[in-house]
Amino acid sequence: MVDSFEKIPVGIFPDLKQGSLSVAKEIAGLIRSKQAAGASCVLGLATGSTPKSLYAELVRMHKEEGLSFRNVITFNLDEYYPIEHDALQSYNRFMHVQLFDHIDIDPANIHIPDGETIKENIKAHCLEYERKIEEAGGIDLQVLGIGNNGHIGFNEPGSSIYSRTRLVTLDNSTRIANSYEFATISQVPRLAITMGISTILKAKRIVLMAWGPAKAPVVQKSVEGHVDEQIPASLLQQHNDCSFVLDEAAAAELTRYKSPWLTGDTEWTPKMVRKAVVNMALKVGKPILSLTNNDYRDNGLSDLLVEQGDAYEINLQVYYMMRDTITGWPGGKPNANLPNHPERSEPYPKRCIIFSPHPDDDIISMGGTFQRLHDQGHDVHVAYQTSGNIAVTDEFVTRFMDFAVGFEEMFTIDSRKSNEILQQARAYLRNKKSNEIDTPEIRAIKGLIRRCEAKATCRYVGIKETNYHFQNLPFYETGTIEKKPMGEEDVLLTVELLRSIKPHQIYCAGDLADPHGTHKVCLDIVFEAMRRLKAAGDPWVKDCWIWLYKGAWQEWDISEIEMAIPMSPDQVMKKRYGIFIHQSQKDMVPFQGSDAREFWQRAEDRNANTANLYAQLGLTKYAAMEAFVRWHY
Repeated sequence: MVDSFEKIPVGIFPDLKQGSLSVAKEIAGLIRSKQAAGASCVLGLATGSTPKSLYAELVRMHKEEGLSFRNVITFNLDEYYPIEHDALQSYNRFMHVQLFDHIDIDPANIHIPDGETIKENIKAHCLEYERKIEEAGGIDLQVLGIGNNGHIGFNEPGSSIYSRTRLVTLDNSTRIANSYEFATISQVPRLAITMGISTILKAKRIVLMAWGPAKAPVVQKSVEGHVDEQIPASLLQQHNDCSFVLDEAAAAELTRYKSPWLTGDTEWTPKMVRKAVVNMALKVGKPILSLTNNDYRDNGLSDLLVEQGDAYEINLQVYYMMRDTITGWPGGKPNANLPNHPERSEPYPKRCIIFSPHPDDDIISMGGTFQRLHDQGHDVHVAYQTSGNIAVTDEFVTRFMDFAVGFEEMFTIDSRKSNEILQQARAYLRNKKSNEIDTPEIRAIKGLIRRCEAKATCRYVGIKETNYHFQNLPFYETGTIEKKPMGEEDVLLTVELLRSIKPHQIYCAGDLADPHGTHKVCLDIVFEAMRRLKAAGDPWVKDCWIWLYKGAWQEWDISEIEMAIPMSPDQVMKKRYGIFIHQSQKDMVPFQGSDAREFWQRAEDRNANTANLYAQLGLTKYAAMEAFVRWHY
């Protein structure tokens, strides 16, 4: 019955790597079949974070499996306008760094819209781009991503199905979503050159890829909704050979995941019962204990009634499940026998380590829990996994250095060297071009700023100086948004730290919607370290529980939460003041993603929303709640 909801074929994979591998195999097969026939293979290519793993896999196939690209002709979907070819954010540079510089493609076969074209020549350039596609025989396979507003290429909502390659104005939501590539939103171009929807639909085959929970709502609208020019990706329903390739997070809003009982037989596990009843209660606007048999029947849950009986009994079962997730004792309540408590009572006190991908994720994402763990007597450590240096503005650096020089002058310390460094830094920052990255000295200063803020946060919470650890994981230190993959040194540093602490509890960021991807790499590093420690037989590992929190971007679905830590209004304010310590991250923050709110506002709104959802379900109303899901390994 899935086909009755999904109007475009959908392939769902456990993660983006496996999804990318599937698409890479299809592309490689197409290239080889064209080679065997002595023909060119014409590919339409996308940019952004979505296809990075696809291009990495194609590069691997070229180097390790002999996949040749000599017969491949490429046409890229879009490019910012105006932008220099070698600017750090240009799609021209992106494609060469991610793919073209590592394969044997003929440079003459690479086509990317030219962001340096003078405006008077744009129309002619776009017409010529269309002519070159036709001259190549049309696109054999077009790779697409999807924007949060449903755009494909830079065809924003409202784009005509008959549109062709042209200069477009970028929707403000798109500029905000792409601002993570630029230091400030003001630097994001307002225009772009893009293939039109008509151009895209002429491709013989289309594969759209989407990863992560942020894309789930628009994927559902595109696949299951009506064809609507306000959601450009939905127009792909009219193509006769198009498919979506998703990871499980991006597929989460599809009916087969959101309401699987509507698509066929369902195994009614406790987890599935909880999901169905919680979602129904929120949909109909009733507390769990007020749901009736008619509510179950009207919302497609008749089978659940048949299997488990009256609504009253099911309601109680789910209500108790939700109630038992709430606790004011994240480290377990000592000297208490609570079999349904999220955490163990013993041992007490526990050794706890909070892994913070950036130097402020600890206080932003779980500041209330952080403080409560310390106040309840646990031995709390924090591991700051990266320096976070790219998220400090150039202006903040000069302000920081002004203070340092002024301090030396006030106390008659020889400041000649500091003045010299300051003048060099000012000159560099004043003349820094869009294609330049910060010098090691500037990066070190930015990292120092964030380290001082993190130390101040730990002092504010009350943990001792020996309990905060700055890992400065090597994968992060590129000076650009683009990071290296997880490396062996990253894992070994984490293994060494874990062995030295031997924690009973680990908290780490399970937020895979982080716009930079840093959270995901940091999480993978912790997971790999724990797998190795378990395989090595470290005895403490079997008694260590891992709790995942979300970062600043999203929250766990209410039906997934396994531990919810309530906060009073005073605790909310105390968390806010802790976030304020990170002054370099207040006001206009570089690379803050698609949400214009400050971090403290996001955190408070998210925590308050979680508390409100619990209250809507008929549970105690708190000012705020922080939520966690346990990872079983």
